[in-house]
Parts: sequence; structure tokens; C-alpha cells
Amino acid sequence: MKYVFQRSAAAVAIYTLLDATLGLAWAQSAIEGEGRHLDEVTITGRALDTRPLLTPAQQLSGAALTQRQGSTLGETLDTLPGIANGSFGPNVGRPVIRGMDGDRIRILQNSGANMDVSGLSTDHAVPIDPLTTERIEVLRGPAALLYGGSAMGGVVNVIDNRIARERAFEAKGGVLGKVEVRAGGAANERSSGAMVEAGNDKVALHVDAFDRSTQNLRVPKDMTCDGTPNGRRVCNSASDSQGGAVGGTLLFDRGYVGLSTSEYRSTYGTVAEPTVRIGMRRRHQVMEGQLREVGGAFEDVKFQLGHTNYTHTEYDATVANTRFDNQGNDFRLEGRQQALRLNNGMQLDGTVGIQREHNDLQVEGAEKFVGPSRTQSAALFAYQTLKTSWGQLSAGARTESIRVALRENFGDNLAQSQTFNPFSWGLGVMRNLRKGESQNGWQITSHLSASQRAPKDYELFANGPHVATAAYEVGSAHMGLEKATQLDVGAEWQQGAHKFGVTAFGSHFANFISLQPTGDYRLSQGVAAVQTDPGAMPVYNFQGVRARFYGLESNAKVRMVGGEDAVLSSNSAQGAMDLELRADLVLAQDLTHNSDLPLIAPMRIGADAVWSHSAWGARLGFMHAAAQNHVPNNGVNPGITTAANTLWRAGLNYHAHSGPVHSLWFAKLDNITNKLAYSSTSVLTQTMGSNAPPMAGRSLKVGVQISF
Repeated sequence: MKYVFQRSAAAVAIYTLLDATLGLAWAQSAIEGEGRHLDEVTITGRALDTRPLLTPAQQLSGAALTQRQGSTLGETLDTLPGIANGSFGPNVGRPVIRGMDGDRIRILQNSGANMDVSGLSTDHAVPIDPLTTERIEVLRGPAALLYGGSAMGGVVNVIDNRIARERAFEAKGGVLGKVEVRAGGAANERSSGAMVEAGNDKVALHVDAFDRSTQNLRVPKDMTCDGTPNGRRVCNSASDSQGGAVGGTLLFDRGYVGLSTSEYRSTYGTVAEPTVRIGMRRRHQVMEGQLREVGGAFEDVKFQLGHTNYTHTEYDATVANTRFDNQGNDFRLEGRQQALRLNNGMQLDGTVGIQREHNDLQVEGAEKFVGPSRTQSAALFAYQTLKTSWGQLSAGARTESIRVALRENFGDNLAQSQTFNPFSWGLGVMRNLRKGESQNGWQITSHLSASQRAPKDYELFANGPHVATAAYEVGSAHMGLEKATQLDVGAEWQQGAHKFGVTAFGSHFANFISLQPTGDYRLSQGVAAVQTDPGAMPVYNFQGVRARFYGLESNAKVRMVGGEDAVLSSNSAQGAMDLELRADLVLAQDLTHNSDLPLIAPMRIGADAVWSHSAWGARLGFMHAAAQNHVPNNGVNPGITTAANTLWRAGLNYHAHSGPVHSLWFAKLDNITNKLAYSSTSVLTQTMGSNAPPMAGRSLKVGVQISF
């Protein structure tokens, strides 16, 4: 799409190589990829760095990430227990965790702020491509307070390893890298990515680039495009994305200091409108360093400084309409305390730190619904753990000062600023009942937290037509803090190769900021209207309501064949086979209006038979989603429910080695029965009526990743 951005990963890589402000970066670990199972997810007890946590962190990396990878972050994490995809067609997808989405999910890049505007609107993509991602971690509980009190749903940290945290080469030096290509899928994807790393024990260098293009999404029903038949393709759903990064790290005995610069470009159809496309560009620079063995009260001190320049333009055909410009800076300084050994084998450990963020948003165009704003925040945080002979206790706290300013008169609001001082805390306990070297048995965890979130600029000052939600949105300039009390209780059991886990959770909001229908209508110019007027849009106000989220998550793995723990046969001559099970359920209610909250995933149950033998691996399974009948009305008509569906999938992979070269060949077959299904977490299901895009139809995608 040459009128927006040229499709050239090479051009992006050249730009990053010539960026004079920053050098080259290095990844912190060698490529993972030796796993034999498709889509394996590791449930770990570690944080975004190496600090132990009580709350489980869901992690995807290596071969599991490669084979699970989608075109968006939300699609990649979708169907993990408790996580759904908040999609706006195939090109936009943010994670929805335990029913919470938007700015209640903190998306980080290498533990630093990801300053985009994806939380502002459901049609704004996250400028991170899974193709160049090394690892994705999901964090919940008290430790999430290390990264933001607003992360009521959780933290998603995307790690690309462009700055080295550890030495990977000896003094004589070396080179490693990987190349990946994939093709197919319901959108006829063509994508490629490459990464090269070089260095020695003093210097590490990193270069990566990717290119991804898709066509209009193929679905199991006939679609129209502005009233014209469009076959079984979703109108205006094609995309082109490119990106690249370079960086460098100086390594020394007691730490490191590194610089990286990256660029992400994407042009994609919005789906909601047949001729509107979005052109996005994000440039991101980071400096990061760590000094170990500091002495005194601290074991090490780490800092991170980032700058983001984000531009997002919405085009109607070739004419630029609305433009979003976002400039942001973030700084983070944290120190890990020296471990303090106490009586009875107890040990106290922890982290304290400060964080500052500055964000300027400028919006221009006929369809802007929020004025120019500036958000500044300063935070002090602490996280402490007490290890005991029977388990572990943890506590986290975060206090913030946040100023949100409307920089000029907009709509019914005069230029003004609001200041908030949220305070959040969390407690956790883990009781370890496992015994022996194999650690078989039960482990019980529980977390209690009280969180406060400052309203965002659009929740305070919005006043205009929002095409993505098909509503005229009006903010509340005097909105108070969002406040929630959250509790979860979980248990995990393992016996050899068998595993089982279940967690029950609940969140009660004394003030949950939500969009509420008023029953009124306005034209895009803000003039009052009635429902039958051409171009009339329903008016929605941002309001605080009492709300409740609660539900269950569960996963299990049963060894069926191969090994002494196998249920059917211990004979592993033909490989091993596991049965993997997962399920989740979320219910969300607006207690003030006695109604359901929107865009909540239904109950889901899934199972996969996973076989591995030597270099081969295979998977066959399904995900069943129940009907979602718990939907609110839109002020006039009932909301649109989604029917139950069962989607089958299969996968095959093969690992090969030739000297230092390792290759992973893989194939994925999705929606095998070509089932017609709709997503209850997509706003398009509610706003586009009979032409709402269903989920992708039957598709085959193949690829290979070669590492050396």
C-alpha cells in the first residue's frame, strides 16, 4: 500500500542501522527450540526477571511460541487458561485476561512501557509483532505492582532480547542467528523474519527484521463489501507489516549497559469500514543497564530509559482523515535487596524502585473523539518475599502520582488537568505440600490485593464520534479512581508426568469505569438527533459503576502412553502421548444497573492429544466455547449473543540437526470442520450486525525456522 507505507523490511532495517542515537543490541539468551511438543505452555513461578513469584506466570517461548504464533499478540495468547483475544478483525488483537481488557492489561516490552494508543480504541493494533519475539510472560498477583497499579487484569511482557543481560560468547567471539518463513492460513499469510547476533565476552550485537503480509480473511460464510458480494472473504481485512531493530551491549564482570532502537510499520484494513485503512509507525529507543554486587543494602541496581515516537493515521481511500501522534518517555530504576537470612531457615528478599512516565497525545481530524492530552506519572514500588520451610509469603505495594491534562478546549470541556494519587497493595501466600526430589504432591496459593487505577485521558475528556464502537462517546472530567479488591485461591498437583491445576478468582469493583448507554443520539458534529436521523449515533457516557468479575481456570496433563506413570501403556517404543486439558469461565456483572458487562468470553473447554517420538511431534485437539448469552443491551435493543461452537485443530512438527544448524519444520491445520463461529470478545460482533466478521475458516499454515 504505497500511499501509506512502502512494504520493505530492508528499508526498515537500514533506517535502524543508520539511527545515530543508538547502537546495536544483543539477545540475552540463545534460541530455544528443543521441545518436542506442539504448543506447550510452561507455568512458572518466576517474575519478569529472575525473582521468584507466588502467582503463576504463563510463559510461551522457543518451539512452543513458534508454533502457536499468530499475527497479533492477542491471537498468540488466545485459549491459554483465562486469556482471550480482544479482536477487531484479524489485524488487531489485545489480550483479555479474566474478562478485563484495554488499559487494565499492562503490555510491556522487555519490562519497559509500550507507549502506543492501542488501549484508546479497539481498532488500534499493538505495535509488537510475535515474529521477532523470543518469549512472552503473563504475570498476575502482587508482583504485577512492580510494573503498574493499573494492571488489574495482569501484565503481559514481550521479550525480544535486543539488549544482552548475560554473556553468550567466550572471549574468542562467535555468531548465531535464526531465519523463519511461514505461509498459508485463512488470510494467505506470507511472512519472514531473521535475526543475527555476534559478539564476545565484552561486546554483543543484535540485528533483526521481519516482513508480514496478509490478504482478506477467508471465513465460512458469504460476506459483502459495502453492499456488494465479496465471496467468503472479510472486506478490507488485508495487512502489510514490517519492522526491524539493531542494538549493542557492553558487558563487564559486574553488569552491562546496552542500547537498542527499533521501528514497526503496519498498514491494515479496519474491517468496520470498507475503504478505511490505518497506517501505523512506531519508533522506540531504549537504554538499559545493570550493576551487580553493589554492596550495602542492595545486591544489584538496574535502570531503563525509553523513548517512543508513535504515529497512526486513518485513511479513507487515499485521503488522510484522523491522525494520532504520541510521544512518550519512561524511566525506571530498581534495586534488588541483599537476601537477609533469618531464624528457622527463613529468608527475606525483595525489590524497591521508582518509575516515571511522560506521554503527549495529539489527535487531528474530523473523527477525533479526544482532544490533545498530556499524562505524567511518578511511582514508588516495593515487592518483598519471605521464604520459609513450609512455603512463601509475599507482599507488594505501589503509590503513584498521576496528572492528566487536556491541553486545549475540546467539546464541552475547557482546558484543564486532573491529579490522582492511586495506592495499591497485594499479599500472597504459598503452602508447599510437595515432598522429595521429584516434588510430587500439592501446592496451594492465594493472593489478595486492593488496586486503584487513575482514569485515562479518553475516560475523562472524550467527546465525539468513535467509529470503532459505533457510538458517540462522552467522558466524565470529574471521574474518580477506579477501585478493586481481588482474591484468588489456587491449587496445583503433580505426580510424575501427571499435572493438574485449578484457580478460583473474584474481583469486586467499588468504582469500575465503563461505557454506559444514555438513550440519546447525536450526529458526528455533536448535534442532538433521534434514532431515525441519517448518521445518528447512540450516546455513551464513561461512568463509574459497581462491578464484579469471578470465575475459574483449570489445566491438566495426563501421561497416556510412555513411561512408568502412563495410564494406558508404559511402552515408549512408539513415542509418548499426553492428554492436555484446559477450561476457564468468567462471569462479569454491572451491579449498579443489574446487567452483564460486555465483551466477555464464554465458558471454554479444550483438550489435545499430544504425541512425540524422536524428532517428530503431533497434536490433535479442540476448543469448545459455550454460548454467550450474558450480554448487555445497547440502550435500545438487546445485545447480540453468540452461539456455542467447537473448533478442531491439528499440528505436526519435525526437528532436524546438521552440525550447528537446527531446523524446525511445522504445519498447523485450524478449524478443521470449517465451523462458523463468532467471537464474543470482539466489538465488531455487536456493531456490524449480519456482516460482522466470523472467526477464520479452515486453513493450513506451514513454516520452517532455522537456527545456527
